[in-house]
Amino acid sequence: MVCLHALRSLAPAAVRSLIRHHKIHVRNTSGMSAGYNQANVVILQKSLADDFEKFCQANSGPLPLLYRSAPGEWQCPPLSSNSDIRTDCLQYRRYERGVYTGNLASLEAYSEQLRDMVTFYLGCSFTFESAVQKLGVPVRNVEQERNVSMYKTVVPCHGVGPFSCNLVVTMRPIPQDKLDAAVMATHHMHKCHGPPVHVGSSDFLGIKDLQKPDYGDAVQPQPGDVPVFWACGVTGVEAVISCKSTLAFTHSPGCMFITDVKNEDTADSRAEEVPEVVRISSDPLRYSLVSQRAADKIRALETIIGVDPGDRGIKNLLTKDELLKSCLSLSHAKSVLITTGFPTHFRHDPPEETDGPPGAFAIAATLQALGKEVAIVTDERAISMNRSILEKAIEQGVLKTPVPLLSYKEETPDSALKFLCENGDPASPRFDHLVAIERAGRASDGNYYNARKINIKHLVDPIDNLFVAAQTIPGVTTTGIGDGGNELGTGKVKEAVKKYIPNGDLIACDVAADFTVIAGVSNWGGYAVACALYLLNTCEIHERYLRRAVGFPKFSEQTWASSLPSVSKEEKLLGILVGHGIRSGKTGNLAMEVDGLLFYNTHSDMIQRLLDVTV
Repeated sequence: MVCLHALRSLAPAAVRSLIRHHKIHVRNTSGMSAGYNQANVVILQKSLADDFEKFCQANSGPLPLLYRSAPGEWQCPPLSSNSDIRTDCLQYRRYERGVYTGNLASLEAYSEQLRDMVTFYLGCSFTFESAVQKLGVPVRNVEQERNVSMYKTVVPCHGVGPFSCNLVVTMRPIPQDKLDAAVMATHHMHKCHGPPVHVGSSDFLGIKDLQKPDYGDAVQPQPGDVPVFWACGVTGVEAVISCKSTLAFTHSPGCMFITDVKNEDTADSRAEEVPEVVRISSDPLRYSLVSQRAADKIRALETIIGVDPGDRGIKNLLTKDELLKSCLSLSHAKSVLITTGFPTHFRHDPPEETDGPPGAFAIAATLQALGKEVAIVTDERAISMNRSILEKAIEQGVLKTPVPLLSYKEETPDSALKFLCENGDPASPRFDHLVAIERAGRASDGNYYNARKINIKHLVDPIDNLFVAAQTIPGVTTTGIGDGGNELGTGKVKEAVKKYIPNGDLIACDVAADFTVIAGVSNWGGYAVACALYLLNTCEIHERYLRRAVGFPKFSEQTWASSLPSVSKEEKLLGILVGHGIRSGKTGNLAMEVDGLLFYNTHSDMIQRLLDVTV
């Protein structure tokens, strides 16, 4: 018998010959004929072949189609010479009416039935293992001489005809400092699943225990390893089960068909974008993917809004890539809660300022265009006014869709948890992400202060406690957007606020958010978030990662672009606010200005600069 080490350097034809003559007694083909493509195999009745091909096209991440045979064709000339699909896989599986009925070492006994059956050869992640290793990334399943771990997920594939199933993924533990290399190595290899579809905690895929794979072996991670998941061709096995064909065959998971095609011959020359891996959550661990081009544009947005028109020292509060991380997290969210409202003008009715609502509405409009659920929570005393503002915003085309308006009352110690979660259960959150923009934030002494050290606690509902409670709910993240350090969420940079911001030792917000976006004017931060979300969702790398490489791309650039802030929309909204008696924050003027800065040409120029970078 030939040892596994020798099989790694043997040519594919030689390995197929050994398999055909039953001279290999290992359980999987991982690492064999390193540098050559391997393939998943699905064999179906010819009457199902057209629908299955469409199913592959609709879910090209897990099912990249390398070749479809003619009925009864046992060879596959484009992929190999001198091959026979009846004998050249280590092991096969038989399915009858969707039920697994046994393993087979050969399909020769079914030659007559195979004359009316079509074989599909689908890309396999074993193909990219050698490419990953060349970049210095360890492949634990190869090191441990185990089959790769494969798991069923809760992610539905795009159904076609009788084929309907959930995505199956492989998992490889990758050292944290090698994540970029692993993604880069697989990014251009779309014929063998391409880049990962998830990096981080398996909970996001509905996988409860990594030590209990549905197929393959449990692979042991090393300290510092991160779970990385790729779409898997065993999705095809689940599809076969779903269609309940009278007879079907597949390879046994991990026992692939080895082709004569070299890895470099299947690289996708169109994959010119360079991917970046960005951590967006530590507990639970979660990363996202984005193209370097989109990430650099978002960094440019962050720089643009980081100017300090009032020379208040906010540049000392800036933290690099907070806008990028916040927006990546928002991009993954399904439901977002936004809060705003800073009643700094305590001697006026209403006491609110013009900074905050425009930025909040800009974020809401883009999130809605992306198909996410959005709600706004604000002070109970301001509900009627905000409802009127929302209605006017829709009438004038600033918003296309109504936004639910909520208030928060604190009646019991667990009120915040009950507000954020179904029945107060942290396992069932109503919102995935909370955003505070120019929202009065609680200081360390329990009071709320404007920039002039005036305590405005009597005008502020304790919405801060929602952000505190969110820290205890797995998978829920938070963003705070501010321009002075006394806004909800800026507690993350409170030490810098105390050091560099006038009156910072008293007014600094004590409540932190996961991400703190600092801007010269908070509205600018909201505009930048809207623009960044547009950039992310028109980025092919990120869009594919969002949908887990199943279904079709969801580009709707025209619709999304129309949801972006614009000079005309923001002018209308500022006019609506002034019409409701809302004043400029710094001066108290009832005029077309925010924080003492006239709309033309300060805010209008900022909006245009952000749009120029974005579109």
